[in-house]
Amino acid sequence: MLLIEYPKCSTCQKAARWLTEKGFSFERRHIKEKNPSAEELKQWHRLSGLPLKRFFNTSGLLYKELGLKDKLPGMSEEEQYALLASDGMLVKRPILIQGERVLVGFREKEWEELSR
Repeated sequence: MLLIEYPKCSTCQKAARWLTEKGFSFERRHIKEKNPSAEELKQWHRLSGLPLKRFFNTSGLLYKELGLKDKLPGMSEEEQYALLASDGMLVKRPILIQGERVLVGFREKEWEELSR
């Protein structure tokens, strides 16, 4: 199990604490130091079944500074993957990868299904 996180993010801290309390063993990866590649993002996007927009940190400063709310609809998926891969702060976090399952953001109800 791999947790892609930004250690200063309170939601990421909450997710890591939840995993620890539930007894899961997991590896941690700092999203700013080791940003996901476009290829990783493509694979996680496919496995997650989520719209690509869900991989963007829409509440982040960089997202707002770049005006991505208005720009994303006109961008191809390839351009969006390249943009996400360019800076970890654009990526929604935490991301949890467990085999073929990928969860984006921390929603405890979704994460409860990990134990099943």
